[in-house]
Amino acid sequence: MSSRLHVYYSGSVQGVGFRFTAERIANSLGLTGWVRNLKDGRVEVVCEGKKPDLEDFLRKITDIFKSYIRDADIEMGASTGEFEGFDIRF
Repeated sequence: MSSRLHVYYSGSVQGVGFRFTAERIANSLGLTGWVRNLKDGRVEVVCEGKKPDLEDFLRKITDIFKSYIRDADIEMGASTGEFEGFDIRF
């Protein structure tokens, strides 16, 4: 069964390769969705896949960017199946 992860990361998360790393990790785990920078300095991530893979995604992002992330507002819910792949939105 598929789940949906929606996260807002805050801190020094823009300009450090966050989006490209998130895309690489999501693709390696077979997740779908997107990542984008927000005007207020946060990064927003929406991805769907199996819950263990979504949890692995969160762990990997936290491990890589722990010195840049101040806070992560995380919501887990039901997937919509609306995404074909994972990409960076501009």
